[in-house]
Amino acid sequence: MKFLLSRLGVIFSALLIGACSSALPDLPMATVHPSLTKNISDYSYLIGPGDTLNVFVWGNSEVSGSYKVRPDGMITTSLVEDIHASGKTPTQLAREIESKLANYVRQPIVSVIVDGFVGPFSEQVRVIGEAAQPKAISYTKNMTLLDAMIQVGGLTEYANGNHASLIRVVNGKQVQYGLKIDDLLEDGNIKANVDLLPGDIIIIPESWF
Repeated sequence: MKFLLSRLGVIFSALLIGACSSALPDLPMATVHPSLTKNISDYSYLIGPGDTLNVFVWGNSEVSGSYKVRPDGMITTSLVEDIHASGKTPTQLAREIESKLANYVRQPIVSVIVDGFVGPFSEQVRVIGEAAQPKAISYTKNMTLLDAMIQVGGLTEYANGNHASLIRVVNGKQVQYGLKIDDLLEDGNIKANVDLLPGDIIIIPESWF
């Protein structure tokens, strides 16, 4: 009897949770964030949260240092607080730091070196689903689908690579394209290799067979 009551309690709880879940409102779709790269043929790496920046001020080692970009995209240096670093090239950031340091240092010359590339989310290539190692990849100039597959270790044995999709933001809207990853990796069909762009999302489904 106790076992029966226990089972009934579990079933009732599950039904109650299901009823409550169905009554919950749906969240709006994720906000679309297009890539910050305007001209892919003139691609430059953009700093992102999580990057470590080595800021070197010539002749002023006391104000030089290593700084990690915070989740809000800002860094704080020895003399300058809250400089927005995310979305800028190292050169752009160096010139901005020079401008701010000019209030304290005479004619500062600054170099910014990135260590541990992460980049903004809008510039990463994300591979999810039945990849051997699903992850976000820092975009590299001239990256292709094959390059991304090498970085994620290929597909799992359950993957349906020829029904994979690529999601890309085009003119402010998400557009879905079909991929033939099985043809590329298993058959060596180089025509299935395509160029990737910053911000692309690759979704690899599971095979039903």
